[in-house]
Amino acid sequence: MIVNKISINGKEYPCRITLGAMIQFKRETGHDVSQMSGDMEELATFVHCCVSRACRADGVAFDMDFDSFVDALTPADLQAFYTGMEGNADGEKKTNTPT
Repeated sequence: MIVNKISINGKEYPCRITLGAMIQFKRETGHDVSQMSGDMEELATFVHCCVSRACRADGVAFDMDFDSFVDALTPADLQAFYTGMEGNADGEKKTNTPT
């Protein structure tokens, strides 16, 4: 299993794409991950889903609602997440810890 991490407000959280994250995204947006348009809110929603579901699966406390999450998320954090996911799709194992 490939595990990425993301740092939010100085705390590191697991962050990975899971079926749970994809289902949560669909419930929150009304459409499938495969239909993402690249809209910033959609991208941030997907990252929030990936963090919250990875934390849930790993037993890590994560109580940030979406608004608190995006207030703490920087554009660099968002870019690092998607860069890490692209690398993982190519078979590389990366730990994604933005600064």
